[in-house]
Amino acid sequence: MKDKQTFLMKGSFALLLFVILGYMVKFYPEMLVNFDQSIQTAIRGDLPDYLTILFRSLTRLIDIPVIITWVVITAFVFYRKRWKIESFFMLGNLALAGLLIVTFKNIYQRPRPAILHLVEEKGFSFPSGHSLAVTLMVGTLIVILSQRIKDQVWRKIVQIVLGLYLVSVLVSRVYLGVHYPSDVLASLCVGLGVLFIEFPFYDKLRFQWRFKGKQK
Repeated sequence: MKDKQTFLMKGSFALLLFVILGYMVKFYPEMLVNFDQSIQTAIRGDLPDYLTILFRSLTRLIDIPVIITWVVITAFVFYRKRWKIESFFMLGNLALAGLLIVTFKNIYQRPRPAILHLVEEKGFSFPSGHSLAVTLMVGTLIVILSQRIKDQVWRKIVQIVLGLYLVSVLVSRVYLGVHYPSDVLASLCVGLGVLFIEFPFYDKLRFQWRFKGKQK
């Protein structure tokens, strides 16, 4: 019970931070100018060619159709392995990510940064849709594999690799000029908040299904 409360508190705090950011974006955008500009300057620098090539390539890997494809394939593999709750967890969070992205972008309707865009993106800026989707889906994968991989060394390697991939995606959205840092931070807060709140319920249901023999 104590662990459940801890996860719920962490999730609530992350979502509260998102609400605060959203409130400032909607009603007091000037409060975020210094924060956004200082981080944009630090990350973008002189826009070196090698980073531009790297982050443009990364963008192709996080297009929404690509994310949907690898999530569906992963969920199918999990289901075939009789990891049924894990499969439903992946697909459920994929649907939730899409719903949250559409809802929040239409609520806040923040224009994209008025700086050089290194890739073409349409629609509103807040929160970052790619960042939210990747945070939620990669985070879901980290949760699942952290429980399933028994070898501690391999578990840590997988966590580090997926974590670095997530960080690279978050940084790339700012570097490419298509999002403010506060857009990306907001997406991270939503993704982590959802995962923290979901985890106790997912973990309990997973235990129950394994106990009843419904899955491995």
